[in-house]
Amino acid sequence: MCIAVFLWETHPLYPFILFLNRDEYHNRPTEPLIWWEDGEILGGRDGQAGGTWLASSRDGRVAFLTNFREIQLVPQAKSRGNLPVDFLRSKKKPVEFAEEVAKEVNQYNGFNLILVDICLKSMVYLTNRPKENGNFVTEVSPGIHVLTNANLDSPWLKAQRLDQNFREVLAKYGNDALPLKETVAELMMDTTKDDLSSLPQIYTPETEYPMSSIYIDTTRPQGRYGTRNQSALTVKSNGEVCFYERYLDKDIWKEHTVTYQIEMPTK
Repeated sequence: MCIAVFLWETHPLYPFILFLNRDEYHNRPTEPLIWWEDGEILGGRDGQAGGTWLASSRDGRVAFLTNFREIQLVPQAKSRGNLPVDFLRSKKKPVEFAEEVAKEVNQYNGFNLILVDICLKSMVYLTNRPKENGNFVTEVSPGIHVLTNANLDSPWLKAQRLDQNFREVLAKYGNDALPLKETVAELMMDTTKDDLSSLPQIYTPETEYPMSSIYIDTTRPQGRYGTRNQSALTVKSNGEVCFYERYLDKDIWKEHTVTYQIEMPTK
């Protein structure tokens, strides 16, 4: 489970801004933000299945993923975490990759996947749990969007809180650069929870209630569960990428930032 808020193609300084919380069991092996073996992909890694929830590449591509909250699971499903990696390694346009994956979406448990190519100014949303009569693949419009564990921009209260808080942060800084560390603390550490009457009615209220906040820390029968990684990724119009991660390591929060340059197309 994760939650993300992002801005696409509507800021004078940043073509793309992303803030994301990754929620997972604390006992699941996880590797923090690092350049992967080929030196082309930057992201954290799921130590159990080998994929990722968020990663970027040196050629100006980004992919991030959330699970779809549901009770029924696909037996022996393919790992959803491989989808962002496969896209970043594929060199395909976002819509081409999405349409290819759409042919086999029944082999995965429910997911939402955002595929971005900064240089092509292309962003695509792929889900295998579309709304009734909806499409698996949708071009994402410029503006602010929130992705939870339902369809893109679903009106969950935690999504609405994050959307509003993000708009206030953008208004505060105007056209100036965002301080990523401070903004993560302001946006992504929110522990406000919903009223019981407003919870999504997917799991039991006892399970839904602690997950109704943007920042999650709870205990389930399987162990401690909650926000383990917090990320901020920005791309400036000059091609400068800044990838900040804050992560839990044996109950201690650690952080680091990686910056690199992509070659933006000339106008």
